[in-house]
Amino acid sequence: MSTLSTHALDTATGRPASGLRLMLEKQEQPEAWRAYCNARAEGTEPTGPKPQWTTLGRGVTNGDGRCPDLLPTGTQLAPGIYRMDFHTSGYLKDRGQSGFYPIAQIVFEITADDEHYHIPLLLSPFGFSTYRGS
Repeated sequence: MSTLSTHALDTATGRPASGLRLMLEKQEQPEAWRAYCNARAEGTEPTGPKPQWTTLGRGVTNGDGRCPDLLPTGTQLAPGIYRMDFHTSGYLKDRGQSGFYPIAQIVFEITADDEHYHIPLLLSPFGFSTYRGS
């Protein structure tokens, strides 16, 4: 089983993005979800019900832009498809700003069962980026 961490940085200020709310979810039907996404990309109507996501944790980044209590200590994640939503509009509003992306949503796949996965977010009012960290 794998572990997971995240770190958010506000690139407009050059500081950690502290006070940023986030949520982690798991896709319980990954093959149905892939078929649903492929149908939408091809411009056809997806068949069957839309696959649902299960919420695993919610949290708020600390002064260092990290969220160590997103999941209970010792939580291990099985291979699968996960989604992390960062509530960027609330973060920016709390700072008297507005932005273009109300949520930075990152969908990623855990393929190994014995690795650490790190999801960093680089955030500004009009853009965001991410990569697989270490």
